[in-house]
Amino acid sequence: MQLIDGKATAAAIKAEIAEEVKQIMQRGGKQPHLAAILVGHDGGSETYVKNKVLACEACGFKSTLIRFEADVAEEALLAQVRVLNNDPDIDGFIVQLPLPRHIDEQKVIMAIDYRKDVDGFHPVNVGRMAIGLPCFISATPLGIMTLLQRYGIQTSGKKCVILGRSNIVGKPMAQLMMQKQWGDATVTVCHSRSKTLKEECREADIIIAAIGQPEFLRADMVKEGAVVIDVGTTRVPDASRKSGFRLTGDVKFDEVAPKCSFISPVPGGVGPMTICSLMKNTLAAGKKEYYK
Repeated sequence: MQLIDGKATAAAIKAEIAEEVKQIMQRGGKQPHLAAILVGHDGGSETYVKNKVLACEACGFKSTLIRFEADVAEEALLAQVRVLNNDPDIDGFIVQLPLPRHIDEQKVIMAIDYRKDVDGFHPVNVGRMAIGLPCFISATPLGIMTLLQRYGIQTSGKKCVILGRSNIVGKPMAQLMMQKQWGDATVTVCHSRSKTLKEECREADIIIAAIGQPEFLRADMVKEGAVVIDVGTTRVPDASRKSGFRLTGDVKFDEVAPKCSFISPVPGGVGPMTICSLMKNTLAAGKKEYYK
């Protein structure tokens, strides 16, 4: 069993990005600039945004953080999105999700200029990804594909089961894994209503667990030699920790790991790669790689 180290992989990629940015600027090019809009003070969102700012520093990017209180009017938020759309110095930006209930998330996503949508959530980017055109790919699926490639894990012709059908992970992951230029695999998507979920998992060469249920995937659902990627991150109470909680994935790690050829842990697996992928998208935006 080999552990997939997302932290080390992300650090290596950020160093590669930093070197490329240095060369761009030495040639007189523009420093990539990522902006983030954060609404309210949700603990998870605060942590994600803080890590994104630190990643920008590591990559040599400029970063801007724009804060709003949780009661911000939807129109005020949309007005800020329009400002960033029209700012030539901003190469890419994100609106940190989730947003407060009184704001229509889809309306905000639609308002973002797809050429600056480094989260890869705008329907133009989602549609282009689905038909295999160059675009910004949602950060978590892109991070998973990068891990599979960097670890030399064979995906072509393999049976891949994806647990979960969210717009952010499950659906785009399925698209990438089935596309010839990416995973080239045979893909099954399972979810809470799947009647043969366990049987499908037992036949899978690769399982990507993004179902949002702590320790859902158990040893009796995994065949010997399978590759398991754990996307789940749920805070579960833990009195032995200073914080009072620990992060737990969708995989019962201690049970499942001995059966695997490769497995990603939580934390330290997919999480660092998500932020790293956002940096990759920002670099591509700065270079106008996909959209002129």
